[in-house]
Amino acid sequence: MASTQTHERSRLEDITTRLRLDIVRSTTEAGSGHPSSSLSMVELLTVLYFDGVLRHDPGRPDDPDRDRFILSKGHGAPGLYSVLAEAGYFPPEELLTLRKLGSPLEGHPNMNRLAGVEASTGSLGQGLSIGIGHALAARLDGRSYRVYVMTGDGEMEEGQVWEAVMFAGNHALDNLTLILDHNAYQQTGAVDDIEPLEPLEDKFRAFHWEARTIDGHDLDAVAEAYDWARRIEGKPQAIIARTVKGKGVSLLEKEPWKWHGKPLPKEEADKALAEIGGAA
Repeated sequence: MASTQTHERSRLEDITTRLRLDIVRSTTEAGSGHPSSSLSMVELLTVLYFDGVLRHDPGRPDDPDRDRFILSKGHGAPGLYSVLAEAGYFPPEELLTLRKLGSPLEGHPNMNRLAGVEASTGSLGQGLSIGIGHALAARLDGRSYRVYVMTGDGEMEEGQVWEAVMFAGNHALDNLTLILDHNAYQQTGAVDDIEPLEPLEDKFRAFHWEARTIDGHDLDAVAEAYDWARRIEGKPQAIIARTVKGKGVSLLEKEPWKWHGKPLPKEEADKALAEIGGAA
């Protein structure tokens, strides 16, 4: 069993490396995009899509019984696209068409252009409300699918998010899981300097949610958190994932306030690719 677990962790770690390489390559090729905001969520999406958590099938993207993942922080689209390519929704070489004219890989996810995208997002604060609609639909239709919504921490300052949190708790939507990519920085600075969010766990519990805080880059902790969420009955769940903006690229990690929405120039991208573990 230990050998199997070691092999599985190695497989997931290899996926995280490929995803980070794809994020850097695609945004640098595009000359725009949000690599740092995408890099912080890699482990969270790796476990969700590739460790048997999310029920999905690239061959049947419209399966009514599929689980739903909604990226509310739509500017993290390069991360989502890298995951969808890795999962087989489209050829990986198309990642280099990011933000190019005619490409379905738009600056923010467009559900009308790309299979596997459940909601057109990017206007921050709306994704959880959309997820609630899916969760309610599952209840009304008698279906067992789950809904996962990822928000950013700057996004958690939006009033609509907390209206949605209140609604979900009051309606006991236990098929809904919120994943908070808490990378500590938003567009103009540190979250704690602009609009501190703590105590987050207490706030969620006050709205009739279950909540827990994890290291969002620890694959085992992420996997255990998803298992925990699926065991909860009668309440929605919030996974507060402490992450590092620009994770895996030291330049981005050291100065996250300078790199929001900025791709790495070619020379720096080559260094980043080597640092992550791949050829430039």
